[in-house]
Amino acid sequence: MATYVIAQAKTKDAEKLATYGQAAGPTIAEHGGEMFMRAPVVEVLCGNTNFERFLMIKFQDVDTARAWYNSDTYQALIPLRNEGADISLILVETAD
Repeated sequence: MATYVIAQAKTKDAEKLATYGQAAGPTIAEHGGEMFMRAPVVEVLCGNTNFERFLMIKFQDVDTARAWYNSDTYQALIPLRNEGADISLILVETAD
């Protein structure tokens, strides 16, 4: 089943976040993933959030998404990610 990693982010350091994004992209592709959507948060209609960006990454299945996240290459980027933004990552699976 198709699986998505949903990311919500609030920028702390735009330069570091851009560097992280450039480095993270190839790690996603190495695991067969694709950036499905990337957009700014326009408005919060209900609830509370301080996130300003929303991203979705598509993988073929849960195991592949987990393999990407747990890969040494991606794990090495986490300190840079954390310096660049506050980020929440959520793994969801479609119900085909």
